[in-house]
Amino acid sequence: MAIVPCGSAWVTRFGVQPQFVIRPSITNKLSASLHCTSSGIRSLASASSTLFLHESLNALFCSRPFNNSYQRRGARLIVRADKDYYAVLGVSKSASKSEIKSAYRKLARSYHPDVNKEPGAEQKFKEISNAYEVLSDDEKRSIYDKYGEDALKGAGMGTGDFSNAFDLFESLFDGLGGMGMGGRGSQNRATEGEDQVYNLVLNFKDAVFGVEKEIEITRLESCSACDGSGAKPGTKPSKCSMCGGQGQVVASARTPLGVFQQVMSCSSCDGTGEIATPCNTCSGDGRVRKSKRISLRVPAGVDSGSRLRVRSEGNAGRRGGPSGDLFVIVEVLPDPVLKRDDTNILCTCKVSYVDAILGTTIKVPTVDGMIDLKIPPGTQPGTTLIMAKKGVPFLNKSNMRGDQLVKVQVEIPKRLSNEERKLIEELANLNKSKALNSRR
Repeated sequence: MAIVPCGSAWVTRFGVQPQFVIRPSITNKLSASLHCTSSGIRSLASASSTLFLHESLNALFCSRPFNNSYQRRGARLIVRADKDYYAVLGVSKSASKSEIKSAYRKLARSYHPDVNKEPGAEQKFKEISNAYEVLSDDEKRSIYDKYGEDALKGAGMGTGDFSNAFDLFESLFDGLGGMGMGGRGSQNRATEGEDQVYNLVLNFKDAVFGVEKEIEITRLESCSACDGSGAKPGTKPSKCSMCGGQGQVVASARTPLGVFQQVMSCSSCDGTGEIATPCNTCSGDGRVRKSKRISLRVPAGVDSGSRLRVRSEGNAGRRGGPSGDLFVIVEVLPDPVLKRDDTNILCTCKVSYVDAILGTTIKVPTVDGMIDLKIPPGTQPGTTLIMAKKGVPFLNKSNMRGDQLVKVQVEIPKRLSNEERKLIEELANLNKSKALNSRR
C-alpha cells in the first residue's frame, strides 16, 4: 500500500502533523480488506466531498467493510489528528472575537521566539498563531466547529499555514508599536540587541551598605561607518534572488513515503532577504565591539547571586533596533569574623568564666565598627545575645535592618595558680555548705 503526504503539509520545522492520503487507485485495490466504522467518517455535503478520518491509522482496519461509494474519482482519504484550537488559546468555545484576539496577543507576546528562548517556544508560538487564524475567521471557525480541523483542508481553506505565523503576529502588533522585534519573514527589520552579563566582586561591607562602582564593559555598538546597516558606504542592498526577499526557502526531499518539504532560512542572504556588499569596518554585521566605562550604583543589602539590571547597556540592536540590557551578577567576598544569614549577622565572643558569672561589658566587631556589648551576670555557655538593628539593611529598604546575633563562648582555664585554686576551693566549700543548709 502506498501512502504519501498530502501536499506540502509535512513541514517538520513548523511542527505540522503529517497528512497521509490514500489515492483512489490504491483504495480500489484494498477495498476487500480495508474496514472502518461508519461513525469514524465525516464528509461534507457535496457529492465531490473529501472524506476525513479523525481516528488513528489503525482505525481503518475495523469490523465493517469500507464503502466503495466513497472511492469515486477525485476522492481522497486523509488521516490526521484533530487539535483543539480553543484549548490552545485557553478560551471557551463560546468566546467572542475580542476574547480570542486578547488571548492570542497575550500568548504570542510570551512565546515569540525573539523573547522566549526556551526549547519549544517557537513551536508553541506557531500553534497559537495557527489556532488564532482559524478562530478569528467566522467562516473557518464555523467549519471547524462543525467538522473539525480536516474539514478546512477539504473545503480548500488553509488551517493557518505555519510559515505565515510571524506575518500574522506582525499584522496585529505593527499598528500598536510592535514589540521591538523583527519577524522571521522580515528579518531585515530592526531587531533588539542581545543582553550582556558582567560579574562584580564586592567586599563584605560594600555589599551591606551599598557602593558606587565604575565598571568597564565590552559590548557591540552600532557601526558608525555604515550607520548600522552592514552595507558598504555608498552602496545599497538589493533583494535576494534566491528567496525573493522572503528570507526563507523551501527544500524538498524525496523519500519512500513521497516528497517532503521543509522551510528553512535562506543560506544566500542568511535569512535577511537582502544581498549587500558588506561594510569593511563591521564585516556586514552593522555592529562593532567597543569598550565602555559606566557608573553603577549597588544598593545596600545585596548578596552573592544578586542580579542588577542596567537597561540599554547591552549589545546594540541591528538596523536601528533597541539595545539589550546589562545584567550585573554580584559575588560577595566573605568576612573573616562576621558571617551573614539573610539580613542577620552572626559572630562569636569569648568571655572568662568569672565574667560570665559576675557579668561584664566587652567590645565586639560589627559592620558599624567596634561596639560595647553587655554580658549579663550568670551568662551560660552558648547563650546568644541580640544586638538589635546592627545587621544588614533590607534590600531597597535601607531604613530597616536585621540584627547581629552574638554567641557567647565561656573560657574555662586549663591551668590555675595556687591562689586561684585556693579561691575556687573556698567557693566550692561555700557551695557545699549552702547545699547542706538547703536540705535541712
